[in-house]
Amino acid sequence: MLLPHGIQVSKPNQVRNLTKSLYGLKQASRKLYEKLTFVFLHHQYIQAPSNHSLFIKITSQSFTVLLVYVDDIILAGSSLTECQHIKTILDTSFKIKDLDHLKLFLGLEVAHSKLDISLCHKK
Repeated sequence: MLLPHGIQVSKPNQVRNLTKSLYGLKQASRKLYEKLTFVFLHHQYIQAPSNHSLFIKITSQSFTVLLVYVDDIILAGSSLTECQHIKTILDTSFKIKDLDHLKLFLGLEVAHSKLDISLCHKK
């Protein structure tokens, strides 16, 4: 690994301590998960005891669920306002891309209609 341009070294072969994880390193997923967990818990989401990648927020007006898988997040809830609020928080913290309605997740196809939602696991 080479030092970034502009960094001056006082001694040859000096060791540098990275304060941020770099994308592509083995620890990058863990660091992302730690930061996501911190953001969700800071905004009153509760981590499910049975599945640590599931975050739930229940208020008197809404019910919101977030499911995290590596760098994908599924968001579902009863309040569009709360869903938009958490998306804004995530975009501020991570610069996210909103893919709108769920179509495919872990090999599970999701089809939406006016009456229902259908799941298909053909693959």
